[in-house]
Amino acid sequence: MDIVFTNTLNAPKEYYPQPASKIIPDWYKNMQSYVNGEKKPLPDSKVFSTIKKCMPVFDSISSGYIIPTPCDIWVTQKKQNEKNIDELQPFYQWPVEGFIAFHPIEQAPEHPNNTGHKISYPKWINPWSIKTPPGYSCIFVQPWHRESVFTILPGVVDTDEYIAPVNFPFVLNDINFEGLIPAGTPMAQVIPFKRDSWKMVFGDEEKNIDQSKVANLIKTKFFDAYKNSYRKTKEYK
Repeated sequence: MDIVFTNTLNAPKEYYPQPASKIIPDWYKNMQSYVNGEKKPLPDSKVFSTIKKCMPVFDSISSGYIIPTPCDIWVTQKKQNEKNIDELQPFYQWPVEGFIAFHPIEQAPEHPNNTGHKISYPKWINPWSIKTPPGYSCIFVQPWHRESVFTILPGVVDTDEYIAPVNFPFVLNDINFEGLIPAGTPMAQVIPFKRDSWKMVFGDEEKNIDQSKVANLIKTKFFDAYKNSYRKTKEYK
């Protein structure tokens, strides 16, 4: 199964998208798997593992593909004399023409992710068009479990039909931030998925017994119970 990334704005090869599994964040790579580095049960028979042993966390970090910023962005605070707002707001500078655009704040004045933007929402202009096979869409999210000074607003796009680049409105996590967002910063995580129709139902007593069996089996293992018994490998190349 192929997902096709096409470079529409001549982004340098140094800043091409990569499988998320190839750029695991340093905090995760450097963390020990067990507290104090000891793989052994505690006196109460529990294993004191760290988040590094949580496969759902690893699977979220390594899912899909990471699109990085293709150039530096410098952020300062200045009065912009718009909309009669007499206070400092973020001001962006970048060396590559057309990398950031803006949405008027009136398009989403009460969005819960708004951290204090009062004039506009900045938007990364994505250099990459994405094409997925028929029946497959993509979810675009802030790269999971990765430190960042900004957060993109998530979205889902049917990339089997809509193959123009998808741009990413974002907010600064700290509206007062000033400094450099370097080229190569993870900008968006792209996760393809197969569209399907779903109907919610509620499990009966039989389903409750089934989940109890799973929970009881997990409790019989000290190490890697979910990983060895239930986790399925996911591949993004």
